[in-house]
Amino acid sequence: MKILFIYPNHKGMNMLPPAIGLLSACLKRDGHKVQLFDTTHYNSVKIGKEVDETDSDKSKSDRLMAKPYANPKEITLKYSNVFEDFKNTVDTFSPDLLALSTTEDMFHLGLSLLTSLKGRRPLTIAGGVFPTFAPELVLSFDEIDIVCKGEGEEALSELCKRIELNQDFTDIPNIWTVKGGEVIKNELRMIDMDNNPLIDMSLFEEARFYRPMGGKVYRMFPVETHRGCPYKCAFCNSPSQMTLYKEEASSNYLRRKNFDNMRRELLFYKNEMKAEYLYFWADTFFSWKKDEFEEFCELYSDVDLPFWCQTRIETINKERFEKLKDIGCSRISFGLEHGNQRFRKIYLKRLMQNKVITEGLKIVKEIGIPYSVNNILGFPYETRKLAFDTIRLNRTFEADDRNAYPFTPFTGTPLRKVCEELGFVKKTDIVRSLVANGSILNMPQFNREEVNGLVKTFNMYVKFPKNRWTEIRKAEGNSNDSQLIYNNLKEEFKDKFWKKSVSFEHSAKEVNPLS
Repeated sequence: MKILFIYPNHKGMNMLPPAIGLLSACLKRDGHKVQLFDTTHYNSVKIGKEVDETDSDKSKSDRLMAKPYANPKEITLKYSNVFEDFKNTVDTFSPDLLALSTTEDMFHLGLSLLTSLKGRRPLTIAGGVFPTFAPELVLSFDEIDIVCKGEGEEALSELCKRIELNQDFTDIPNIWTVKGGEVIKNELRMIDMDNNPLIDMSLFEEARFYRPMGGKVYRMFPVETHRGCPYKCAFCNSPSQMTLYKEEASSNYLRRKNFDNMRRELLFYKNEMKAEYLYFWADTFFSWKKDEFEEFCELYSDVDLPFWCQTRIETINKERFEKLKDIGCSRISFGLEHGNQRFRKIYLKRLMQNKVITEGLKIVKEIGIPYSVNNILGFPYETRKLAFDTIRLNRTFEADDRNAYPFTPFTGTPLRKVCEELGFVKKTDIVRSLVANGSILNMPQFNREEVNGLVKTFNMYVKFPKNRWTEIRKAEGNSNDSQLIYNNLKEEFKDKFWKKSVSFEHSAKEVNPLS
């Protein structure tokens, strides 16, 4: 069999897709040939009359008030037509199966690529988080023949085996398809992570190994430790993933890779891929039990590479975080999401107290691990007044970076159902690019323009003194006068807060020098 993976992605979204590399390794282990069409480094991608892409690196950094970075010499943008290149790749490789791996906001781009093939399209399967939570919706599109619901390692291998032997594949667990106008739904199966091979890195262009972190670009690779998350955040699809496997597969989706396989993967990246930096793509890094974390620290001390991870603020513990720094943690991210304690508990299902947040982040600062904090504005039931509680809480700690994003009701999240019930979105609505389009909710108590204006000026409100807030308010709008005020404030912001900050490169070298 010949399988062509399709990864619809936007310029600037540089995280390498490890799931595709893992699926490729499984297929190659079975003797199949695999190739990837990845749109990440195309300068622009047009869908009809729209340009469906993220902003330029410069305008995006201006909007988020984050330090821009220069693309590394290893990354060369492609200015050719993405659809012509895709058709040429299909003609040249002549795949037996197209495998679209997609999130919800990238689905439109993936669909447009498939549509461009017209009558020449091979059999096509779609997998990923969006097809998992909306399999029937995805199958309703003529361009999609099969959906993989849930994990794909065993399902895709079995599918390719059946197709190769010209056998019926409509009874494979995790595989949904249409037969005689009816959707064929099969049982859900959970795989054993420890049976997986190492990720197939030969699938990717060399440029995909380079990623920005804290203002510098590193040769960086993803490491999987856990799948699943023990928390119940209403804006995330992880709780639904846990529920899905509990109800349909009688399984606990939260589990970790064994330490022997973890060591094998870490040393592969260090010794064979010449990694300069690693990142752990677990939803919550501290899903460890106490003795497991001790074992991980002992294991990683032999790896001796700087790394990034993300975790919950409630998991901050001085002793554990000192060990994190000792073994190479040079940057960490936390999700704060909202600053109103009651709102956070009732609507977001996050039970931590504001005091825990402020004191926890103070510990991280004292230990000396640079950290970033992620915030979300524009939740259903939120108001502008409530959003300012998030701004006020962010003023109580000294993050090295902070981001504010508009809430997006992704399919599979508990808050998506709330948005449907409130009439803000329809069940069949498919979310488009989060960064490019801003908030998609036009709520009567907190409309799109207000949400997007606060996202744009969020860091100004956090960093400038309160006596400047009236001026910042004028910068939120889209008029020429508002843009002029915004541009002036932006230049002042850059002068005051970028030049005086300690560079991340310096911080990283103090933690773990790079050779």
